Amino acid sequence: MKDIYAELISIGDEILYGQTLDTNSHYISAELDKLGIRVHRKVTVADSREAIMKAFKEAEVNADIIIITGGLGPTKDDLTKPLLAEYFDSGMKLHEDILEDLRERFVKRGRELNELNKGQAELPEKCKPIENKYGTAPGMWFEKDGKVFISMPGVPSEMKYMMEDTILPRFKDMYQTPVLIHKMVKTVGIPESILAEKLEDWENNLPKEIKLAYLPGLKQVKMRLTASGQDEQHLQDLIEEEVNKLYQLVGKYIYGTDDSNLAGKVGELLLQQNKTIAVAESCTGGQIAHLITANAGSSTYYRGGINPYHNDLKINVLGIKTETIEKHGAVSEQTVIEMAERVREIFGADIGISTSGVAGPGGGSEEKPVGTVWVALADGQNTQTKLYHFQFDRAGNIEMTSNSLLNLVRQTLSLK
Repeated sequence: MKDIYAELISIGDEILYGQTLDTNSHYISAELDKLGIRVHRKVTVADSREAIMKAFKEAEVNADIIIITGGLGPTKDDLTKPLLAEYFDSGMKLHEDILEDLRERFVKRGRELNELNKGQAELPEKCKPIENKYGTAPGMWFEKDGKVFISMPGVPSEMKYMMEDTILPRFKDMYQTPVLIHKMVKTVGIPESILAEKLEDWENNLPKEIKLAYLPGLKQVKMRLTASGQDEQHLQDLIEEEVNKLYQLVGKYIYGTDDSNLAGKVGELLLQQNKTIAVAESCTGGQIAHLITANAGSSTYYRGGINPYHNDLKINVLGIKTETIEKHGAVSEQTVIEMAERVREIFGADIGISTSGVAGPGGGSEEKPVGTVWVALADGQNTQTKLYHFQFDRAGNIEMTSNSLLNLVRQTLSLK
């Protein structure tokens, strides 16, 4: 049993130009990981002979499996098939069964095959065709000196069908790989450097089967523990033991593992305590409401929200005192206090939260520069406020504000 390595090659100028997002590599990597196949490189290359052939040669040196997506259309700018034929020194063969299948599909659509479409049934002699149930371009499977080359269309639905119907089942039969287990531990409210400092001794004493990676984000840091070996149950036990140690060391910063999210953790705590929440968002523009309601079952604890972006709505709809905004401004502690308390009352919630700030890139002043944000939480007994000075772009400031306020709710509920 040995490690099997894969390289993914995405072909297409549209990906390099930023016109198309390469979601295929993300999907393929995740599926290979489930089989214990390690993806060690992903490359995107232009629609040019030189770039594609160079990518093929480099991948063959580095990997056991080379998976190629894109460039299989019927037009002249689709170069993958002829270049694979050249790379493997292969002649071309017309597959009558594929041609007949194409003809039947076109008849059902009320169309007639032209010469370009007929060419889709012509494949390199040295490849094994891979059925394409959803498109006209078959995939291709080549083997050379123990290496496997697979070519698939770039259309995600076509690629996924080939992976699930043909490629992944073949890999399961071909390769016996070490077990790979990942566990994601998610923290919030602690910078990566401080977290790593707190965990230095723990990290230095991790079992040899476990590797640790820090994955920092805005206000959040994920820790990925990856266990590799032969005995799956032993690895699961090791991972669980180390995660328990993490909770002992930095448990107050951990809000969940794997697929959990911060807003979902807030919802979990609200459900446990039979409480509800309402939101009044200015600078976040509804982002917090979106994060909360993205979790199934949120209607049980989420009462509703209001997005009073303009001051007249803060005053006339939410009921903020005119003198509060005139004296202190919309971005102020006094304003978010009233916003949180009023939204709680109006929506009949146990907890009201609010945001107001300067998200940017414009709108800042010397007194309140871009990134200045006030948030508040009111629970009927106490009203907490926090002032932040973020230094990101608009999207980053909104995300930081949302995560910061959700974490304040999490911390408050965790003390109950």
